[in-house]
Amino acid sequence: MDRDPEQKPDHARIALIGTFILVFLYLMKYSSIPSAQTVALHFKSRGIQNIVISPGSRNAPLTIGFTEDEFFNCYSIVDERCAAFFALGMALQLQQPVAVVCTSGSALLNYYPAVAEAFYSDIPLIVVSADRPPYKIDVGDGQTIRQEHVFKKHIGYEANLKLDVSHATKTVAHFAPDYVKSSQEEIQKYNDGELHKALSLAIGSKSPVHINVPFEEPLYEKVGALSIPQVSAKQTFEGDSESEDVASFAELWNKSERKMVLVGMMFPNSIDQELLEKLANDPSVLVFTETTSNLHHPDFFPSIDSIIFPIEKSINPDALFKALQPNLLLTFGGMVVSKKIKAFLRKYKPAQHWHIDAVKAYDTYFSEVKHIKLAPNIFLKQLLGKHGVQESAYDQKWQKVKSLYQAKRTEYLDQVPFSDFWAYSACIEHIPQNYQVHFANSSAIRYAQLFDMHESLGVFCNRGTSGIDGSTSTAIGAAVHEERPTLLITGDLSFFYDSNALWNDYIRQDFKIILVNNGGGGIFRILPGKENSENFNRFFETQHQLDAKALSAMFGFEYKKAASKSELKSRLQEFFKESERPRILEIFTPTDINDEILLAYFDFIS
Repeated sequence: MDRDPEQKPDHARIALIGTFILVFLYLMKYSSIPSAQTVALHFKSRGIQNIVISPGSRNAPLTIGFTEDEFFNCYSIVDERCAAFFALGMALQLQQPVAVVCTSGSALLNYYPAVAEAFYSDIPLIVVSADRPPYKIDVGDGQTIRQEHVFKKHIGYEANLKLDVSHATKTVAHFAPDYVKSSQEEIQKYNDGELHKALSLAIGSKSPVHINVPFEEPLYEKVGALSIPQVSAKQTFEGDSESEDVASFAELWNKSERKMVLVGMMFPNSIDQELLEKLANDPSVLVFTETTSNLHHPDFFPSIDSIIFPIEKSINPDALFKALQPNLLLTFGGMVVSKKIKAFLRKYKPAQHWHIDAVKAYDTYFSEVKHIKLAPNIFLKQLLGKHGVQESAYDQKWQKVKSLYQAKRTEYLDQVPFSDFWAYSACIEHIPQNYQVHFANSSAIRYAQLFDMHESLGVFCNRGTSGIDGSTSTAIGAAVHEERPTLLITGDLSFFYDSNALWNDYIRQDFKIILVNNGGGGIFRILPGKENSENFNRFFETQHQLDAKALSAMFGFEYKKAASKSELKSRLQEFFKESERPRILEIFTPTDINDEILLAYFDFIS
């Protein structure tokens, strides 16, 4: 029967149907695939909230699980390499696990630089990769690689989950008839166990882990209720532990007349100030710190190379190095920047080397390191509680050397022309208090070791692998959950190499970048064997004529530049003021003289 043309549509009925549809769609918030539900539930049970997702199709079930649940904070970063370093920076700042999620294929391989950095820096980065079903690997399917064990040498744990058989059962049975003989209950139990192991280790040992999840199509179906049991939080893995006989260490410590404490990268406020005072007031102790150690005391030695370089240039270096050689070396913290202190301690070895770390110890100085498996603050509190001050001239002798190079450094800066050396000094001097500062690798972090940083600053650098990749992404990620403003100080190669880091919707308006552009990898000019030739300029130093002005405009940064002392001083006065957009200050320094001025500094203080 035809509808009466005069009959009007029932708008109320249509609206009611529309409402029912919207409510139904709203309730459909879980992926229909059990393994995707399982991953999200395990993360939720462990309080892992921050998820960095790169777009893709195969990872759609995971994306649905994370983005449809308000418990999770989800971030979308297109470039997987940038996404991984962004997550790494966030994990570094929070001191908690952060996950990255990607589709199948080569997308996963782009995570590798950040995974390696996390492995050597003890950062709990969780890699979650979607994969094709096992029967579609190595048969010519697109966007498919061998994803299992891809990070084998640089990962704390690999959880290769099993394909569900309750999802797309007919398809799975068609391609792998034997596989469907396994029950979904067996698969669920296995996947639960693997996720428990992986997340426990990430939390307990602050190690990166890889969770690989195969999915069969369809990928986008959603359901309104979970098809698996809820997951309850379990006891986390605490890592290997052993009781330490601190009394025996204290006896050796108190007997030693020359003790050197060398500190690598540390999170700010990791060591109680009263313990630092005790170390500083012991005349038999030298405390060598690096910019990234975030430890400060007037009697510590924050510029290691300013001590070592002049000895190398002296008339009798062997005698001076033997006077500096410790009986006992105590180390803690992450990787050390100074190549000079490594070379010195490998040649003039201490009688004993103790390294304090709850998880691992490297024999960096080839002196049969003793691994003390405690947190540094805990061990120092017990050690120095049994502390007896040993009479010694060790500290006094080298304090005089430090006072000399500090005076000479000021004198040298007054007469040196505009250069990398002068620019880094001026920039560091102008950083406001209570900033978080990230340094890129290569020249930026090495220059930073030569100048004093204010104790209110938190200083970071990716020193696990010391690569130039990802420095900008790491700083941007770290800034997301940091109350203080964040500054990145970077060289040109590192900045342009990671320029996709700026393709990011989460950059705060108070985020700032100081870019020192010396036209290439100028650090190579100070290395032995350097030569002035076309091949050197192209393949080692990689000279270029790029600047950051266009990039700044494209990504919405305010941009200023400086190319002289007066210009830089003027720009720095304005640079740190509040602004509505993030800022880049690009400093152009003379390529040809930077290496000469740096090397002449060590001659001058000698």
